[in-house]
Amino acid sequence: RIHVMAGRVPLGTDRAAVAGEMETTFIENLRYAADLLSQEDMIGLLEPINNRITDPRYYLNTPHQAAAILEKVGRPNLKLQLDLFHCQIMDGNLSHNLEMYFPLIGHIQIAQVPGRHEPDSPGELNFPYIFELLESLGYTGYVGCEYAPKGDTLEGLGWLRSYWESRGLQHGGTSKAAK
Repeated sequence: RIHVMAGRVPLGTDRAAVAGEMETTFIENLRYAADLLSQEDMIGLLEPINNRITDPRYYLNTPHQAAAILEKVGRPNLKLQLDLFHCQIMDGNLSHNLEMYFPLIGHIQIAQVPGRHEPDSPGELNFPYIFELLESLGYTGYVGCEYAPKGDTLEGLGWLRSYWESRGLQHGGTSKAAK
C-alpha cells in the first residue's frame, strides 16, 4: 500500500477557480498511478487532509470528495486512507462516515482531536467506541498511529496496553484465555 498525494492548490489562486482543473488532473494521474500499481499488485491510498489546521492548500480535504474521486477514477486498487483526526476536523460524524465509506477504506489512521496526541489524551474522540465500531464493521486492516507522542515511544503506546487489558487481552493482542 502506498499513499498517493493529491497536491496543493497553487499559491495565490482561488480554490474554487482551479477546482475543476485540479480534479481532472488528479483523476488522470490516479488512473495512471493505479495502472502502474496494479502491475506490482499494490494498493494506492487517497488521504483527505484537513485544510482548516494542517494544510490550508491541500487539495483533497474530505472523505466525501475522496469517495467521489475514487468513483470517477474507477480503479479497484485505489482505496480511501481515512485519518480520523482529519475527518473529525472537517466533518465530524465519524460513526456515519466509517459506516458509509467502509467499503472504500484501505487504511485507518488515528490521533486525538484537537491536540493530535495519543488516543487516551483529552479530546473529542472516544477511541474505545471507534475501535469497537471498526471491529463490528469487520475491519481487519492496520490502524496507523499518526500522532505526536507527549513522551517517548513506549510511554506513547501505553494507551494500547490499557486498551488490550480492558478487552481481556495481553501485550500483542492475544487472548489471556488462549495462553
